Amino acid sequence: MHCKLILSLPLLLCAYTAAAQQGTQVFGYGDFSQQGAIETKFLQVPDAKLAGEELKTLTAKPHLAATPEDHETAEYVAEKFRASGLETEIVPYRVLLNQPRKVLVEAFDAKGKLLMTGPGREHVEGDPYQDDPRVVMPFNGSSGSGDVTGAVVYANYGRLEDFDELAARGIDVKGKIVLVRYGGNFRGVKVYIAEQRGAAAVLIYSDPYDDGYFKGDAYPHGPWRPETAVQRGSVQYLPLYAGDPQTPGVASTMNLPDSARTSGMGNQPRIPSIPLSYHDAAPILAALQGAPVDKGWQGALPFHYHYGPGGVTVHVVSDQDYEVRTIWDVIGTIKGAEEPDELVIAGNHRDAWVYGAVDPNSGTASMLEAVHGVGELLKSGWRPKRTILFASWDAEEEGLVGSTEWVEDHMKQMQNTVAYFNMDVAVAGPEFGASAVPSLQRFIREITRDVPSPLGGSVFDAWKGDKKTTPEDHRASTAPEIQENEPHVGELGSGSDFTPFLQHAGVPSTDIGSGGPYGVYHSAFDNYAWYVQNADPHFLYLQEMARVFGLEAVRMADADVLPYDYVTYAKAIGSYLDTAKSKAKEKKLAIDFAQAEAASNRLLAAAHKVSELQNQPRGNLNQLNEGLRAVESDLLSDKGLPNRPWYRHTVYAPGEYTGYAAVVIPGVMEALRTSDVTHATEELTVLTDSLNRAAERLESLAAGR
Repeated sequence: MHCKLILSLPLLLCAYTAAAQQGTQVFGYGDFSQQGAIETKFLQVPDAKLAGEELKTLTAKPHLAATPEDHETAEYVAEKFRASGLETEIVPYRVLLNQPRKVLVEAFDAKGKLLMTGPGREHVEGDPYQDDPRVVMPFNGSSGSGDVTGAVVYANYGRLEDFDELAARGIDVKGKIVLVRYGGNFRGVKVYIAEQRGAAAVLIYSDPYDDGYFKGDAYPHGPWRPETAVQRGSVQYLPLYAGDPQTPGVASTMNLPDSARTSGMGNQPRIPSIPLSYHDAAPILAALQGAPVDKGWQGALPFHYHYGPGGVTVHVVSDQDYEVRTIWDVIGTIKGAEEPDELVIAGNHRDAWVYGAVDPNSGTASMLEAVHGVGELLKSGWRPKRTILFASWDAEEEGLVGSTEWVEDHMKQMQNTVAYFNMDVAVAGPEFGASAVPSLQRFIREITRDVPSPLGGSVFDAWKGDKKTTPEDHRASTAPEIQENEPHVGELGSGSDFTPFLQHAGVPSTDIGSGGPYGVYHSAFDNYAWYVQNADPHFLYLQEMARVFGLEAVRMADADVLPYDYVTYAKAIGSYLDTAKSKAKEKKLAIDFAQAEAASNRLLAAAHKVSELQNQPRGNLNQLNEGLRAVESDLLSDKGLPNRPWYRHTVYAPGEYTGYAAVVIPGVMEALRTSDVTHATEELTVLTDSLNRAAERLESLAAGR
């Protein structure tokens, strides 16, 4: 049965979770009745009003990473963790970050007349937060410094195919200022390709077609981007590696000697990159000459776009202050009573480009209420079987820095980390969505069956009826078709703090969020006023997300058998191989997939056998759980992906030319993209070996070895 919610009255919960009340078997548990009662106690605690107050406190000031205001939020979160009974520490790291000294864009027409000077001030009528002097000027994290002048070429979304289209038309971007719009891929990839093609600088603007008035009413009249709003963001070459540019694979601890830092900046652009509003970009686009663009390149500004060059010259100044700065992670620990060395980690980042009401502090407020709920369980005498860590990461916006350094600092513990649960943009609206490794798709669906939705019924019910995507559409998916009546769970690419856990350390991970019309991403208008007006005025979705997030941690920590669904994982891998095989055939590439397919089938057969043990847990389960956890690690490659060895997962990685969106079986698929038969064959061998390792481990578990 479901708990019907009446929004005009205080929210009520059923006496027990749906699973416990119906006697439904829950994956990972022999008898769920006792756990059901524990979870019911938890679900009663997260409070919408308190979550709203926490959000307001967290977003009272701009709090860019490594600033005093950022440290204040670390202290606030630590205080909340301690108040709930968590053993809490603030963990500092020293990392290379840039802050802007000067950012300037000037555009001149063919006669030398000044057309615009920017980036301009972000301003709308009546916003109460926009004029705080601590609002950082529009800039890009990881931007190169420089003072360059050149002709302009418009490159649409700055995707690989867009630059290839320009080349096919004989338009050379070498030495040019490339103007691209947000969307289609990660902003860092836009700069990555532009630099490879010889561009002198990159301007990235938000076109109203993508998140402005073309979508609907702009803020303050609606949720979409107003004309002066600027999307700041990192242009770090994230697909190469995440974290501190000078310490790939090494934790930037406070006592790390400077001699251990690399002199190079291997994941940093060398050319300047500056973000613009569409108010500032419009004069450049309007004056640009050259051939008119084809369909698909036209945005929503009221004139026809042209490829360029010609008609306009742009002067760009990017003066970036790069320093090794201190950031602060906050870690709260609840020691496990039975398996204290096994870790369940739940994390959200805290830093923001400006106020970050949606991104990320809706997640922080939700996490604090999840911690509040777990704290009440602790007061009642409950202790989890496994250790739970709640983490508030810093400097995520600059390149997943705080989480990456912490993971690199605790690599030995990662082998015993049974899951990492991520929450970033927790609430931009009412549309729940999730991404996960396939082994945890069933787990996240079961969790949502037991959490009430503000819409009535369960979160699962609302999710099943909602075909929209997660809050940030960069988390695209290529997953196989799901079963009828099952809501879609996406794949994990990159762009948030699950990246170091899954793709570097091999920890099974999930990512959850609740989306909606959200046009103020990374601008000064992503603030408390916008949030209350447009996203969640009664904070009911903060409460919902706190319940889902906390329940993930509590259920995983107490599970008798780790609830990994390797049957679904093996089927997903089989579908990825089918896609790769079809692509090779389409390109007429002579590649033998037989051994990889055999390994995938072997993994599926072994997964079916092990699932029988998981569904009937009994006796000493330590050996079974240790083996189940190790399977994800079996999918890592010691040498990593070609040309980017920090990424070690053979099944999931961010694409070199997508950045956020996942590329599945990435070594193979990226070799197929370039039609490199030798490379594809080598990567198929690496993948086959990892699948056979995983299959052999499951076979041993099924045989009781």
